[in-house]
Amino acid sequence: MATPDPFKILEYPMSTEKAVRKMEAENSLIFVVARDATKKQIRWAIEKAFNAKVAAVNTLVTRDGKKKAFIKLKPETPAVEITTRLGLA
Repeated sequence: MATPDPFKILEYPMSTEKAVRKMEAENSLIFVVARDATKKQIRWAIEKAFNAKVAAVNTLVTRDGKKKAFIKLKPETPAVEITTRLGLA
């Protein structure tokens, strides 16, 4: 069995003002993810794609049908470092 691609689960990161504030204040990332992705799959995808330690994952389905994942990272993994790698910061 081939290893699944983490970027099939993680569609794209949010780079709104709220997302940046959350990143700086709470060491969190906000991603739009595949609608059928579970919290365990999202955690796995973040850990695999960015070599990060995830503390918690919360999800929300927006009115327009997109699924957002709020990913809280452990203190040893700075969210700023990941957003810099993604080219957002």
